[in-house]
Amino acid sequence: MKKLTADVVVIGAGTAGMGAFRNALLHTQNVYLIENHTYGTTCARVGCMPSKLLIAAAEARHHALHTDPFGVHLDKDSVQVNGKEVMARVKAERDRFVGFVVEDVLAWDESKRIMGNARLLDEHTVQIDDHTQIHADRIVIATGSRPAIFPQWEALGDKCIVNDDVFSWDTLPESVAVFGAGVIGLELGQALKRLGVRVEIFSVGGAIGGISDPVVSEQAKEIFGAELPLHLNAETEVALTADGKVEVKWSDNGESGVFVADYLLAAAGRRPNVDNIGLENINIERDARGVPIAHPRTMQTSVPHIFIAGDASNQLPLLHEAADQGKIAGENAGRFPDIREGLRRSMIGVVFTNPQIASIGNRFAALQQQFGAEFEQRVAVGEVSFKNQGRSRVMLVNQGHLRVYAEKATGRLLGAEMVGPAAEHLAHLLAWAHQLQLTVPQMLDLAFYHPVIEEGLRTALRDVAAKLD
Repeated sequence: MKKLTADVVVIGAGTAGMGAFRNALLHTQNVYLIENHTYGTTCARVGCMPSKLLIAAAEARHHALHTDPFGVHLDKDSVQVNGKEVMARVKAERDRFVGFVVEDVLAWDESKRIMGNARLLDEHTVQIDDHTQIHADRIVIATGSRPAIFPQWEALGDKCIVNDDVFSWDTLPESVAVFGAGVIGLELGQALKRLGVRVEIFSVGGAIGGISDPVVSEQAKEIFGAELPLHLNAETEVALTADGKVEVKWSDNGESGVFVADYLLAAAGRRPNVDNIGLENINIERDARGVPIAHPRTMQTSVPHIFIAGDASNQLPLLHEAADQGKIAGENAGRFPDIREGLRRSMIGVVFTNPQIASIGNRFAALQQQFGAEFEQRVAVGEVSFKNQGRSRVMLVNQGHLRVYAEKATGRLLGAEMVGPAAEHLAHLLAWAHQLQLTVPQMLDLAFYHPVIEEGLRTALRDVAAKLD
């Protein structure tokens, strides 16, 4: 077995791991990067990028089928979806994005990159399979996450798929049962439906798209429920039929039915990859899910020389958050013991459905928890419906709702949640304002053009401004 010594070992070469490795190198050259599968990141291979490619194809068909209200009439029967061509473009463009990431990794010193499964033997020793052992002065855990698969689905064999499997399809199936109404389930479910796949979505708890605001949530359920069969409080039984189909027996609020599909798509959350890396061999403080607890601005765990970043940290499983966490963890590991707090930006989350969903800063539920019985006395809520918003109506995207939260005493923007048009862009304006700690009056002093969807945001800001102390 090869034995090495290192100043820093980074376990995982995804977005967070690459960031950690790159920033640790600014302080020492004796840094090793360990990867157990393949280079290319979850985002590029099976996440952000391929899902948006599938969504883009779905939107193209949807627009073609819905031109009549503009007075533009197409032969709807001529709009055909070639599943092989759809998936060929998805995979070709996906591979292009992956290629850029892989090029970055391969440009690093080959002798500092090791493939294999890493495991902690103690607080300073990392073993990779049975071929390499590294004594590390500092360690960064950036092992990512994986889709959660519930035991009752395992009997379905290869008919139970995750988002990774979707992007390996050569063509589109006829039907998919989607389990989970969060970001992944809603994005992929709607996209597949718009491409002509029969889709029904099943979940428990009644939530949709990660929305915590009850008003926005009800709007989302109404909008997506008009397009997709949603069973958001469903009790389900799944089994394989004699001909190898997935049979879902469901009941939801007094209704029941059976949905037979080619696949069950498991989209019920993700699980941090920290269960097989030897954490039991070290004395490290962990949360209820077994994830090492880390300071959010230093990414330092209870073991001072061990840091954690990205999805593995179970903090905010978003690419830009993983990149920020990786940078912080890598810099602190590199210059240890000189620990410094890094930049953490205002929270911004977007679901690329149509209409889009967005959350910024503090969500409604978080503010309710923070202020408790004083919520109504401390927090002002402004809102706007996009049903009659000018530019939205012109473009026939006039659906959805935005709610903005501000501190009554100071007028400072606290957060927002929305479902509606151009949410990815409105979310950025709100996130920038939140990070700069702007007040609502200060935001209203800024420029708004006409006619634009952003005028809807101004309406919500005017509404909340009228409710400030």
